[in-house]
Amino acid sequence: MKETYRFKNTIETEKQLRQMIGFPSELVNKKVISYLDHNCLEFISKSPFLVISTSDEFGFCDVSPRGDKTGFVQVISKKQLVIPERPGNKRIDSMRNILANPRVGLLFFIPGLGETLRVNGNATLVTDEELLDKMAFKGKKPLLGIGVEVEECFIHCAKAFKRSGLWEPTSWMAESLLPSASKILFEHAKLPDTSVESIQERLEESYSKKLY
Repeated sequence: MKETYRFKNTIETEKQLRQMIGFPSELVNKKVISYLDHNCLEFISKSPFLVISTSDEFGFCDVSPRGDKTGFVQVISKKQLVIPERPGNKRIDSMRNILANPRVGLLFFIPGLGETLRVNGNATLVTDEELLDKMAFKGKKPLLGIGVEVEECFIHCAKAFKRSGLWEPTSWMAESLLPSASKILFEHAKLPDTSVESIQERLEESYSKKLY
């Protein structure tokens, strides 16, 4: 694999891009709403997983997964929702970004469904005990939540899922062929006195004892 590659024939303006891609249909233009209607509420209530995109004040981006029991995101009004912040690796990339730049994008998934729900808005970190109590699981409530003031909501088509076959078990690789997270961590971190096996043990302990 080459160390670097110089991209050629790049697109520099939206006009060039539109000439190639075209314009959205009336349906696509009008599908965006500015609040959580009953359709969005149903979708969020059935979603156990989302990704949140953030960026810092310099534009450096991050996309991070959030998952829990179905309906884990709390909707508190037609314009507001809260995502519980469960124990993680303490990098707090998303939260640090939110402190610097509150703009966020959410993508909600429902297993087996190709369409996704996109929600864009402004986020803030909240420690409201009343809200956090509602998101407790097995007696453990999140330390904080990510509150989002909703500005845009719209359904996203299923083409990417259909092309990828993501929800089709027949397209899934055998477990023996999947990348090893512990091997990747071992080779990337290069910590002394560790091994692939010891890192795998740490991962398994984290997954079994530190989810909440």
